[in-house]
Amino acid sequence: MSQNTVTVKIGNKSLKIACPQGEESSLLAAAQEVSTRFTETHNKIQANSSAEQTMLMTALNLAYDLNKEKDVKEKEKLALQSKIELLQSTIEQALIAQNR
Repeated sequence: MSQNTVTVKIGNKSLKIACPQGEESSLLAAAQEVSTRFTETHNKIQANSSAEQTMLMTALNLAYDLNKEKDVKEKEKLALQSKIELLQSTIEQALIAQNR
């Protein structure tokens, strides 16, 4: 698959990033999310914090949010599996009762 180069700006830094063809809009959306969170974090923490400290806090917050979402999805998956098992059991019991 061919690669394109996309330029993104986060904070006051511009970065050129290799990106698979057709994935540019997803990369730009991700960069916009990071940029927005970077600005929010920068506004919340001490004014004398470096860009690197702000980026680290932004990355940690994103990782925290991602892990939280993974936990929610896993709980939803387990709940759905439980419902599916209950439905399968109900169908099996109905079929057994029907065959009697």
